[in-house]
Amino acid sequence: MHCNLNGLCCKGNHLITSNIRKVRWKSVPFTREQPIFSTRAHVFQIDPNTKKNWVPTSKHAVTVSYFYDSTRNVYRIISLDGSKAIINSTITPNMTFTKTSQKFGQWADSRANTVYGLGFSSEHHLSKFAEKFQEFKEAARLAKEKSQEKMELTSTPSQESAGGDLQSPLTPESINGTDDERTPDVTQNSEPRPEPTQNALPFSHSSAISKHWEAELATLKGNNAKLTAALLESTANVKQWKQQLAAYQEEAERLHKRVTELECVSSQANAVHTHKTELNQTIQELEETLKVKEEEIERLKQEIDNARELQEQRDSLTQKLQEVEIRNKDLEGQLSDLEQRLEKSQNEQEAFRNNLKTLLEILDGKIFELTELRDNLAKLLERS
Repeated sequence: MHCNLNGLCCKGNHLITSNIRKVRWKSVPFTREQPIFSTRAHVFQIDPNTKKNWVPTSKHAVTVSYFYDSTRNVYRIISLDGSKAIINSTITPNMTFTKTSQKFGQWADSRANTVYGLGFSSEHHLSKFAEKFQEFKEAARLAKEKSQEKMELTSTPSQESAGGDLQSPLTPESINGTDDERTPDVTQNSEPRPEPTQNALPFSHSSAISKHWEAELATLKGNNAKLTAALLESTANVKQWKQQLAAYQEEAERLHKRVTELECVSSQANAVHTHKTELNQTIQELEETLKVKEEEIERLKQEIDNARELQEQRDSLTQKLQEVEIRNKDLEGQLSDLEQRLEKSQNEQEAFRNNLKTLLEILDGKIFELTELRDNLAKLLERS
């Protein structure tokens, strides 16, 4: 019986020691958590007092990443503002990501006892984050189901073996037997003979056997009390070991979270450095673009000055053209007058010519008559 109790205690110590080793082994991951999707958003948390208003936890948009721990098969959402972790949320199958507007979404984390909110720059980024949330939530659900199946398969044989060890040797009845089982043996051996005078030697022998069994019974009862006390002490030690194991698990979880935060800070620093390099390149490109734009602005200013000069010349030419048009109109009027006067003069000249022709014809007739008269007079003179 001592062997059974010692075996039980040894098995309890072995289980506690193996669990502690498992916790220590689990607290040291073989592979680091890797970011599998990242985006940028403004981070908010629900006000713990009012449970209605949003409280911004970042002054500007920060990187929000999905991380996957291949050792524990866990998905987490992590975001850092500098060296401070403003989001450290483990995705569980019970979580739900809700779109409350075109660019804002939220989810509740019962472990952190808060509600996180993310404000994105566009609806596309919000939809992409929601799709990844649903995808990793489903993966977490499948991983949880697989782990539960493995735990059920591994825990069933151990519980049966442990139950078999704990049930048989611990009850007082199993150690010493029940009173009903022990009493007949003692009474049969200690009952006096009906004829003591004829059987004195067997009676004395049965009395000795009865005393022996009574002494053995007292010894067994003492051993039973000791074993019960040892069992209670072992039970108390098991409870204490369970408390220590829970404390070790919490410490391991805290250290694991701290390691994850440090790794996230490191990856965030690399991301910040990469983002800074990209910003520097963008700034250089913008400066070059600014120089090109300034040169273009100078060229446009020169073109504007030239355009102003051309506009002034155009205005001057327009004014001169108007003056020329006015003078042209005056000249056209004068020309019209001259044409009228010329036509009138031509008409007068034509009439004068006609009159002159008439006069010439009359004069020719008169001259012809005078010539005839002269000829006649000459003939008359000759005749006379």
